[in-house]
Amino acid sequence: QVQLVESGGGLVQPGGSLRLSCTASTVIFSNYAMSWYRQAPGKERYLVAAIGSSGGSTTYTDSVKGRFTISRDNRKNTVYLQMNSLKPEDTAVYYCNARAVYSGVVIWGQGTQITVSS
Repeated sequence: QVQLVESGGGLVQPGGSLRLSCTASTVIFSNYAMSWYRQAPGKERYLVAAIGSSGGSTTYTDSVKGRFTISRDNRKNTVYLQMNSLKPEDTAVYYCNARAVYSGVVIWGQGTQITVSS
């Protein structure tokens, strides 16, 4: 069973930056498309950014375009989310998601809290 371990969350002031990491316990990381979701209190979880299994394609929700960058290092079994120019509305629990390209199996990380506040 693949497990995802997230790190990098915390408290940051508006305009600041954070980088989230998500490391997968699998030897075939390149068989998984990876994404980041977020969920604010009282709201539904939704997709923030996604990256293809080879890293060649990315997609972002409109509210983070130009501020967030998703990337992956398949040698380290890790996906990253670089978050710049953070805003209070970015405050949420961020979840790492892995989707197996061939089987469609989906795996979630435990989530990490991001709080943007002065």
